[in-house]
Amino acid sequence: MKLIAPILGAWMAFSALSATALPAAQTVPLFNGSNLDGWVTMQSAQFSATNGVIHLEKGRGWLRSVQIHGNFILTVDWRGLEKGYNSGIFVRAGLTGNPWPDNVWQINTKQTGIGELLEGPKRLIPSGVPPVPAGQWVTFRIEARGTRLTLSVNGKKAWTYEDLKPATGFIGLQAEGKPFEFRNLQITELPPSSAASH
Repeated sequence: MKLIAPILGAWMAFSALSATALPAAQTVPLFNGSNLDGWVTMQSAQFSATNGVIHLEKGRGWLRSVQIHGNFILTVDWRGLEKGYNSGIFVRAGLTGNPWPDNVWQINTKQTGIGELLEGPKRLIPSGVPPVPAGQWVTFRIEARGTRLTLSVNGKKAWTYEDLKPATGFIGLQAEGKPFEFRNLQITELPPSSAASH
């Protein structure tokens, strides 16, 4: 019986050490601020990068991440440069389709539809954000965990969607013929164990 306390104490200490030893998710830049390394231009889109900003100049298509992403938190600042601007952020996108992926999940950056969720052309969640003037920066925080997708706009939660599929895909910036800028793209990769909704 005298051995129980030391053994129990050692087990509790090991458990506490194991719990604190788990690696924390790290937030890293998705854009290096100076060039488009780590990105691939698709279709006729024209993008460039200078001074910490990705410039969408013209064309129809998209700029996609080289890497495939599953569960993540993505933050990005964006702004349209002309009245009537229109673009979007793609999540878990595939490669099939022209000029954009087929049935892609898009979070809209359209001036009259900021934050809308679309699956291909189908609008699933309407915008609850008033139009923002051209030239004004907007911040999106996009979180994908398993089948759950959550959007916050300028620090305020906009919506949660519960049927996101597939489990992985590319992150993309849509080109729809309107000039845009994107900056401060940061991603936190979340492990598969974080996929369950809670």
